[in-house]
Amino acid sequence: MKKLFFDIETLPADQDKHEILKELYEYKRSKGRMRKVSFEEFLEETNFGGAFGRIFCICYAINNGRIKTITGDEKEILKKFWQIAKDVDLLVGHNILDFDLIFIQQRSIILGIKPSVEISFRRYQASPVYDIMHEWDKWGRDFISMNELAKALGIPSSKDKMDGSDVYQYYKDGKHQEIIDYCCKDVEVVRAIYKKMNFEG
Repeated sequence: MKKLFFDIETLPADQDKHEILKELYEYKRSKGRMRKVSFEEFLEETNFGGAFGRIFCICYAINNGRIKTITGDEKEILKKFWQIAKDVDLLVGHNILDFDLIFIQQRSIILGIKPSVEISFRRYQASPVYDIMHEWDKWGRDFISMNELAKALGIPSSKDKMDGSDVYQYYKDGKHQEIIDYCCKDVEVVRAIYKKMNFEG
């Protein structure tokens, strides 16, 4: 079976979307639908959704192969991802059904990149998508973090120097390689967790 272990790192909306987002921000505030946050905070939160957020990098490994990185132009990142995904049997990651795969799908629609395969978002399954967060508690409500799960399983965590909440600051500081290294470590941890959960030596 060909397994694709992967993780993505995302960023808030690019500069060319700020005017649209200002309009949305003001509209939501006028309708009382906005918590008391500044526009800058509202802008930073766009990295949680593919409508305006963007993909900075995707790191991945196939089976026991070395971890590789896809970076650069977002359209090209998506094209390469879908090219890789079309030949695999199982997609493996942490919280990928609720975040990574949805984000990839949304950005693909917005940027006009047709997916090479149809991703099933059905719940209560372990194939063709194996989400370690959901498989850990067998689709209960224990949304365990990857950091916590790694520690429970005795696997060195990838969150020793940074975590997902630090990515945008690292990006603004020009520490792009550090973000990529962090994403690669996440893939390594995902693979180790998957193996432990499936009793693979």
